[in-house]
Amino acid sequence: MRLAAFLADGHRHVGLVDIGGWTITALDLPAAQAEFGVLPLITALAEGKSLPGAGGRTFDVKDIQLDAPLPRPRRNLWCVGRNYHAHAKELSASVFKDNDANPESWPIVFTKVPECVVGPHDAVHVPTGVSEQVDYEAELAVIIGKGGKNIRKADAAGHVFGYTIVNDVTARDVQMRHQQWDMGKSFDTFCPMGPWIVTADELDGTKTRVRCWVNGELRQEGATENMIFDIPMLIETISRGITLYPGDIIATGTPAGVGMGLKPPRYLRAGDVVRIEVDGLGTIENRFV
Repeated sequence: MRLAAFLADGHRHVGLVDIGGWTITALDLPAAQAEFGVLPLITALAEGKSLPGAGGRTFDVKDIQLDAPLPRPRRNLWCVGRNYHAHAKELSASVFKDNDANPESWPIVFTKVPECVVGPHDAVHVPTGVSEQVDYEAELAVIIGKGGKNIRKADAAGHVFGYTIVNDVTARDVQMRHQQWDMGKSFDTFCPMGPWIVTADELDGTKTRVRCWVNGELRQEGATENMIFDIPMLIETISRGITLYPGDIIATGTPAGVGMGLKPPRYLRAGDVVRIEVDGLGTIENRFV
């Protein structure tokens, strides 16, 4: 099942996307709930309720504006740094410690504020005068379906609702200046998301591939099997003493090939276009302005 939020006829709707990604059928969801995108549906299913009926119109995807599937997350997004070996190595002399991960180490976890989320084709605004080192990070994001605390790794799969794509846009100079990551990750528009959520029964996030192009040049390509800390481990770690809720978002880290890791570094400028694709999920593409 593919669930999307979209804008049509001057209103936000939530709908079911056909398997080919060509059409979307609006669900019978009150306007006040549709403002939160797919979140009310995730919450309803977690409470044992059924999805609303497909009582609305069917639209061609090309005729509507896709929004982030969770345009107003209930709280900060959980994000993971240094989660692919090659990416950790390429930044080892900068924002990462100069040592590789080992089975006894812990994931690096930080957050992005919910207000930075924008749609899969929306513009990303370069904060002129604030940062000169804006970078891209293509990531698979996990959407929690069943809440819980102290979730065991063995049980984690049962807590996953589905997956989406995020670009964890980062101001590297701000990230290093403050010696923590939240501010450099949380500028307005710094989290393009979409194009929709694919439910866990249709996509195995532990066995897919993340790719990223900048102005048509392939920069990143990584299999999720190559994560240092796999998705069940991330859920177990983040839920230690912290309750996860339906609709929570976990961005799982980015493969090697970010702008900061190139020699010389190549940061984003106004006019650049970043395209991210996850096999079995879809594509987002955003212009930086």
